[in-house]
Amino acid sequence: MRITHVSAIAATFLALGTATAVAEPNPADTPRQAIARAYIDALVSHDASAVPFTPDATRVEVGFQTGYSGPQLSADLENGPQYRVIQGVRELSMSEAGDTVTTRYLLDTGLAGVRLTTVEIVETFVIPDDAIATIEADITPVGY
Repeated sequence: MRITHVSAIAATFLALGTATAVAEPNPADTPRQAIARAYIDALVSHDASAVPFTPDATRVEVGFQTGYSGPQLSADLENGPQYRVIQGVRELSMSEAGDTVTTRYLLDTGLAGVRLTTVEIVETFVIPDDAIATIEADITPVGY
């Protein structure tokens, strides 16, 4: 059996939730940081209209490929059940080196406004030419 969508497995485990917070735009962001922030915002808002992907963009989550094209990644952000459990993002920090932006943030998930779990996410975005080409995500549960 080939696992192709780890996020869907996580969504099934966590159940459905509602969004309550987003990564607000920051005028201090570089253009690449603004693109990474738009992606993180879309995780919560489910509106991918401000997230530019290359046509062949990919996403790898904890070692498993979960994104295979820009259109698929956009569709997942807007309609994917794996993102419906996300209640908010907080404590976002970013660094940039060349065409790579690395983000670190806490992501809260839950059901009907009740937080179930928090994870720390470190995502590395390769953003050449003003569009996301690759995303690599590492996810670590956080105790509180």
